[in-house]
Amino acid sequence: QVQLVESGGGAVQSGGSLRLSCVASGRTYTNYGMAWFRQAPGKEREFVAGISGSGGRTNYADSVKGRFTISRDGAQNTVYLQMNPLKPEDTAVYYCAASRIFFAGTTGYSYDYWGQGTQVTVSS
Repeated sequence: QVQLVESGGGAVQSGGSLRLSCVASGRTYTNYGMAWFRQAPGKEREFVAGISGSGGRTNYADSVKGRFTISRDGAQNTVYLQMNPLKPEDTAVYYCAASRIFFAGTTGYSYDYWGQGTQVTVSS
């Protein structure tokens, strides 16, 4: 079992930045594929960014490419999402997810463990 706890959300103005963190505990999450998803009110959950178990491969949704950066620190069992510049359409609850698949891709069904989420609100 893997437990995931997100932090770093908040309210910022358009053009601002935030860094989300996700700390994994429980079973070692080494080699687990990790990702960030988000869900805005009234919308379906969507993939934001993913990273392979080694950290050597990443992928991003087109809507955040060039603005967001996903990274991981194996020693700290932590995955990060650096977001800047933020736009109002980035407003959502952001979820961290872990998969037993090394590089799990963009589909939520590929992920086995989920955090509780952290709210990001971007005002214009």
